[in-house]
Amino acid sequence: MSTDSNVNNTAKAQTGVSRRNLIELIGAGGAAIGFSTAAGLAGAGPAFAAPAVSRNNLEPGDTSNGADNFYTSDQVTVKKISFRNKYEMKVVGNLFVPNALNRGTTHPALVVGHPMGAVKEQSANLYATKMAEQGYVTLSFDLSFWGESAGKPGNSVLPDVYAEDFSTAVDYLRAQPFVDKERVGAIGICGSGSFVISAAKLDPRIKAIATVSMYDMGAANRDGLIKSVTLEQRKTMIAQAAAQRDVEFAGGAIEYTGGTPDELTADSTAVDREFYDF
Repeated sequence: MSTDSNVNNTAKAQTGVSRRNLIELIGAGGAAIGFSTAAGLAGAGPAFAAPAVSRNNLEPGDTSNGADNFYTSDQVTVKKISFRNKYEMKVVGNLFVPNALNRGTTHPALVVGHPMGAVKEQSANLYATKMAEQGYVTLSFDLSFWGESAGKPGNSVLPDVYAEDFSTAVDYLRAQPFVDKERVGAIGICGSGSFVISAAKLDPRIKAIATVSMYDMGAANRDGLIKSVTLEQRKTMIAQAAAQRDVEFAGGAIEYTGGTPDELTADSTAVDREFYDF
């Protein structure tokens, strides 16, 4: 997703973006937000708040086949980027830079992580675009094993590697000459909300954290929704996973759990159908 427009919409500049403003701006997605900070990103500098219009006339939530209603902005330039984490794995992302940004000085920046089981195009790009409209340099990326980033088998769940990906994204932002190294924060959506906290515990360069619908994926897998998984069911799942290791070591097919279905059937649920269409 990119905008190659040369139009620079010079909107009304604000005096700055405080930490409270950051919470309110991220809340545009309609999700509950938690926020913690060390030094914060106060004094973000001029922000460009005029809303951009969608690139088409589809209604939000339209899930008809072939829908092309991802939000884009004429105020923001998007560039595909990649970098390698400390495990020498290629991580692919998008860099969002406000068109009106003065590249002769430095500005605050944000890393944006996608939900568990998603890719950067699902939610992360939207938040990155909206925050770039407010004057931030933003970076969305695919976690390792997901989307365009490296890692086999795909869809693997390795939270330690995910935390490293966030820190490597911070590496990339701090290396940009127009980014203020001491004002880099992160937004974690859903499962990434917990992953980014793990990263920030080890990486003091992440000065502020905002979470959107933060989810503890470990607890969700252990206990199920509303703690619906019993101890015996958990033991059964562990036994099945252990048996599957033997199958795969012997060359058997990799078994994936959960996620969006590859095809729809007469028995597919409404959630299956919506996820598949999206």
